[in-house]
Amino acid sequence: MYEECLLCPRDCGVNRNLHKGYCLVGSDIMVSRAALHMWEEPVISGKEGSGTVFFSGCNMGCVFCQNRAISRGEAGRTISPERLVEIFFELGEMGANNINLVTADHFIPSVSGAIVRAKNEGFKLPFLLNTSSYIKVDTLKSLEGLIDIYLPDMKYIRNEDSLKYSHAPYYVETAKAAIDEMIRQQPECHFNDKNIIQKGVVVRHLLMPGMLIQAKMIVKYLHERYGESIYISLMNQYTPDKERLQEEYPEICRKVTEYEYKSLIDYAADIGVVNGFMQVGETAEESFIPEFDLTGV
Repeated sequence: MYEECLLCPRDCGVNRNLHKGYCLVGSDIMVSRAALHMWEEPVISGKEGSGTVFFSGCNMGCVFCQNRAISRGEAGRTISPERLVEIFFELGEMGANNINLVTADHFIPSVSGAIVRAKNEGFKLPFLLNTSSYIKVDTLKSLEGLIDIYLPDMKYIRNEDSLKYSHAPYYVETAKAAIDEMIRQQPECHFNDKNIIQKGVVVRHLLMPGMLIQAKMIVKYLHERYGESIYISLMNQYTPDKERLQEEYPEICRKVTEYEYKSLIDYAADIGVVNGFMQVGETAEESFIPEFDLTGV
């Protein structure tokens, strides 16, 4: 699948065994951090933490990316599929509630093989795919029976914004189809006795400055289409890189206001969203972003 890579909507067709694709990585698995993460949604992290594996590279091109060092393939270490399986078991031994595969979309063939191997060796924790949703339905179908929890973003509902801020054509149609497929695979949310999710779909939306109307449109779409079969996570942690954004994208070179976020939360409640998460306090801080220092790799 890497020889003429068509895993994502870019369809770049690059032989990633020899060259880097649009995602800025080749076919060798590249990971920048593997550790317990305490700052996911409560049903994911719990008290023990989520066993996050941060993969390098990304098929998006978000101008506001908070994980730029890894998304641009500038940080990380190449590992074997066998080492990835070991990492799963190590995170489990640390007490992780799940294995959280962060931006693994462009390594799906390798990751799916590692999951199968881990399961064959008796690994029991649920696997979670943490994704931008810019992923093909066929690629997601290859994960059926392997991914227990999907944690997709729905970044935009206007393609003009996805083009401007993420250089991602047809993001809206792609994300809608991808989330449909995720919910086909995991149609209901199930929890253990510690209220940690074991199966299901949690859709995230990061509120962007000046994009409150779009955010409300996304919440409306998700609630009308999926009702309470999913959880909706509304985030206010947008942290702008002012030096990078000021000249070309000044309109998003600020944090979201308390008014903007409260208005979004109130709207979600008003239209009847029950299964949802909100962030409280000051989350737009550099400390909220982990160090991509090869911990656990």
